[in-house]
Amino acid sequence: MGRSCFPRCGFARIIAWLQLVLGILVIVVSISSLFRFYSAGFFVHNEDICRHFYGPKDVYQGFDINDRIAEVLTTIENLHKKLEMNLQQMEKSNTRLEYKNYLEVEVLRPVYSAYTALKQLRLPKIGNGTVKEESLIDTFTTEEIRKYIAPKENRIGKINFYGTEKIYNTIGHACVLMKKELEEYMDYDIGSYCKDDWNLAQKLMVNGCDPLPRRRCLTRASKVYQKPYPINESIWKLPDDRNVRWGNYQCRNFGCLSGKNPKRGYTKCIGCFEMEKEKLKWVTKTSLQVDFLIRDVLAIKPGQIRIGLDYGVGTGTFAARMRELNVTIVSTALNLGAPFNEIIALRGLIPLYATLNQRLPFFDNTMDLIHTTGFLDGWIDLLLMDFIIFDWDRVLRPGGLLWIDRFFCNKKDMEDYTYMFQQLRYKKHKWVIAPKSQQQVYLSAVLEKPPRAI
Repeated sequence: MGRSCFPRCGFARIIAWLQLVLGILVIVVSISSLFRFYSAGFFVHNEDICRHFYGPKDVYQGFDINDRIAEVLTTIENLHKKLEMNLQQMEKSNTRLEYKNYLEVEVLRPVYSAYTALKQLRLPKIGNGTVKEESLIDTFTTEEIRKYIAPKENRIGKINFYGTEKIYNTIGHACVLMKKELEEYMDYDIGSYCKDDWNLAQKLMVNGCDPLPRRRCLTRASKVYQKPYPINESIWKLPDDRNVRWGNYQCRNFGCLSGKNPKRGYTKCIGCFEMEKEKLKWVTKTSLQVDFLIRDVLAIKPGQIRIGLDYGVGTGTFAARMRELNVTIVSTALNLGAPFNEIIALRGLIPLYATLNQRLPFFDNTMDLIHTTGFLDGWIDLLLMDFIIFDWDRVLRPGGLLWIDRFFCNKKDMEDYTYMFQQLRYKKHKWVIAPKSQQQVYLSAVLEKPPRAI
């Protein structure tokens, strides 16, 4: 008697448990809906409705329907996972097949269908061009940001030469997470002088708010800006101090940036503002096996290295040496405590103001050489590094060279990092690992991108 009752009792308990969970789910959805109605002003007095709809409210600014949908999706997804686990347990315990089929067909599939349907609500609408504003606009209150984000329709009412009906100005998704800082950055008088706030802009960029919106204010320059030196002088000479806005640095002149000064304000590429030392790099042999000479690397592909990218931290010395050999190099730079972009440009070289976060602004298979030093080392997350390396591969042409220069990390991590560099199966022309300290090692390598036939 007891045995025959067991399946029915077990089935009843399962149904009761499902009813309880689904009841909680209904309560969550109901509370979310009520909160949405309250935020929209349906429960306020008549005299407050207009103010509620047309005046900014802190509670409304902080509310996002997508967040509420995300909560419901999470709840349903967790329920779906629990049901799947129960099905697996029932299979292992040889529970009667009809109960398993009932849960799978009558419960599990409908729940998953509801989850999928809710998820579709979060997808952007692809309309016929009648929508004037995107939902992201309502995240911000500063008018200049709203005007920037709003899609700009073609005046002639036709498809433009880009093949689109309108132009969408871009900002990084992390800008929404840094709303306060971005609104401060975009708070200015149109046509007047911008605030001297490049450090705020760089903070936004480094934290993922990249690309930044364009601004309609005038960039400030030094009041005593001087003509740059001629190219035959500027390339190995410190620039005129008057050509830099020093307000946001610890130093107020290039002499202060000497590596001997403990209060210089920067920690990477110590001594790279000392031109006499810089002149020795990549042309003079050192005692370290990981230091390759430029002439030896260029000899790998005689006459084939014409343009490239120096991805690292520095004052442009690698590009300066390459320029002497008729190779054009673009140098990435951030102003991390010192005017790196300014000195590269004042030396007559090309700075690219770029962060680790962004996709390189070059087309596929265009660079002859990518050189990296001083920026990527053992601090970097492996997944982030994976994205960066694949982007290098994208812009490097078949037969192009990847020069890894003095990459260093802890000994225990070297195997992971060497895998990252070897995974694309580049041809090894040079590969040297040498000790940096008792706990750390260097890696320098020159790798050639293989031709990939389509």
